[in-house]
Amino acid sequence: MKTEDETPETPGISHNSKHLSREEKIAGLYHSKKDRVFVRSIQGSYGLKDELERLRAVPRVKKAKETAFVDGPQAFSRHYVEPKDGITQTFHLHLEEYAPGASSQKHGHVNEAAFYILDGTGYEIHDGVRYDWEAGDVVIVHNNCVHQHFNASKEKPARAIVIKTKPMYLFLNMLFQKQVVAREVDDTPESEGFSVREEEEDLNHPKGGY
Repeated sequence: MKTEDETPETPGISHNSKHLSREEKIAGLYHSKKDRVFVRSIQGSYGLKDELERLRAVPRVKKAKETAFVDGPQAFSRHYVEPKDGITQTFHLHLEEYAPGASSQKHGHVNEAAFYILDGTGYEIHDGVRYDWEAGDVVIVHNNCVHQHFNASKEKPARAIVIKTKPMYLFLNMLFQKQVVAREVDDTPESEGFSVREEEEDLNHPKGGY
């Protein structure tokens, strides 16, 4: 029996998914969901008393271990906060981890996004232009940009925390977004055998302090 303190099982693509066809793997990706909640509904009386009381009762701290990574085996996501959780309406916060030699899906959307690089080295391709990054950098994905993220290292993973106002843009009916190439569902030679780091690690600061 799973205890309260145990990390949730990762539902991403792993060695247990090898029996699935490529199409079945793609269908199981987060971006393939047919019932994703981009903006949650708000109902009630004009004063929205019940909704305000509900919001004030929602926990303000979430434990990372309570949110499992999804997808893989190259690009993994841990969606900390999004409208379906019932606490925010205007932004989406998630952690991305890229296996060695990995790439993300290629896609575009109206909303902007900011990536704070926690560890690793990599690069972006934005509208055909390459931008290199490393730990400590902030990457900006501008409006209406077709983009893709890459881990430049063949040995080490890379991590980024992402915040974006996608829900607000969609609420304003700025609905255009398109996936050009889906997340890869097969390993690269470098990502073979890689396991996403479920536990949070302090890789930004030297041991013993500065």
